[in-house]
Amino acid sequence: MPHSRIRVKDAAALLGVSDDTVRRWIDGGALPSEKDDSGRKVIDGADLALFARGHASPPPDPTGTESSARNRLVGLVTKVTSDLVMSEVEMQCGPFTVVSLMSTESVRTLGLEPGSIAVAVVKATTVIVEAT
Repeated sequence: MPHSRIRVKDAAALLGVSDDTVRRWIDGGALPSEKDDSGRKVIDGADLALFARGHASPPPDPTGTESSARNRLVGLVTKVTSDLVMSEVEMQCGPFTVVSLMSTESVRTLGLEPGSIAVAVVKATTVIVEAT
C-alpha cells in the first residue's frame, strides 16, 4: 500500500498551525519532505504522523490527578443547559467541541459554568474511524 503524500497546507490544517510554521519545520530539518511531480513540497503521511505524535502538547491537566483514561481533553466550558434532573455541558477542547450529559447535581457540585476550565474524560467501548 503506497504512503500518502500530504501537501504543506493540508499538513498545517491537520496539525493546527500555519503553512509558514510547517515550512519552517521543513526548512529547519525537523520535518522531512520531498517534492511531488508538480514541484510542490509534500510530506510522507507516516513521517507526519510520527512528527505529530512527538510534538503533541496538550494543555496541562488542572486536576493534577492520575488516571488510566488516556483520552483527557482539557477545555473551556462554553454552555450549560440544565433542568431539575439533567444537564448538558458543552466544552471547547482545542478545535473540538465535547458535549456531556450529566446530573444537574453533578454540575452544581463541580461548579461547572461558562468560563470554567474542566477536563473531559472520554472512555468508550466503540470508536468509529472513517477514512477520507
